[in-house]
Amino acid sequence: MPQAKSRLARVLDVLEKRYGKPKPPYPTDPYEMLVYVICGYPASDAACIKGYEALRKEVGLTPDELLGAPEAKLAAIMRLGGIVPELRAQRLKEVAGLVKHVFGGNLRATMKKPLPEVRKALKQFPTIGDPGADKIILFSGIAPIAAVPSNCAHVPTRLGFGEEKKNYAASYKSSQEAIRAELPPERASLLRAYLLLKEHGHQTCKSNRPRCEECVVSADCPYYAKTRGKSTH
Repeated sequence: MPQAKSRLARVLDVLEKRYGKPKPPYPTDPYEMLVYVICGYPASDAACIKGYEALRKEVGLTPDELLGAPEAKLAAIMRLGGIVPELRAQRLKEVAGLVKHVFGGNLRATMKKPLPEVRKALKQFPTIGDPGADKIILFSGIAPIAAVPSNCAHVPTRLGFGEEKKNYAASYKSSQEAIRAELPPERASLLRAYLLLKEHGHQTCKSNRPRCEECVVSADCPYYAKTRGKSTH
């Protein structure tokens, strides 16, 4: 007999019917992901892709191209993707400098080291903490680890996968452990979970004003039961 699906797997199936099959992530190269996340602020795929594509066309993406570009030009491009463009231009230079001078121009080579070393290396870059490092590790195929969307970390805890703790880091770890326990350790499965939970957070399970009345998994949501006074099943 086929093995029964976990609760999270069933929830993801319902979310996929609602939002459609997730599009493959882009970019997936570790260095390019570091550049991409700087290209939009407040970060969103729409903002990041706008800044990233303009940067790729007008300057280029390699460390030498970013280091050789005038900071004012980088700031003008970053303005296309949101606010604080001057700071983000400085961060592009910082990322490029670290890759060139600390990692010998080849970040991919460092990504082949043991996972603790990979994580430590990634967290040297601006704005990259555990969630960002986990995302890069998962998206780039370095290792099949459970990652939680940093700006939608409330979604799995509301659905009962992990617990809301006193601080973000503890809540994140709790959700990560719950996802790991629910899904097979395969990149495709964990990537699908990341993308669908993120989509659900952006479209329906919003941080401040969740649209519970529109939610397709509210019948199996502890948060909905608690806030709307109904039982889950």
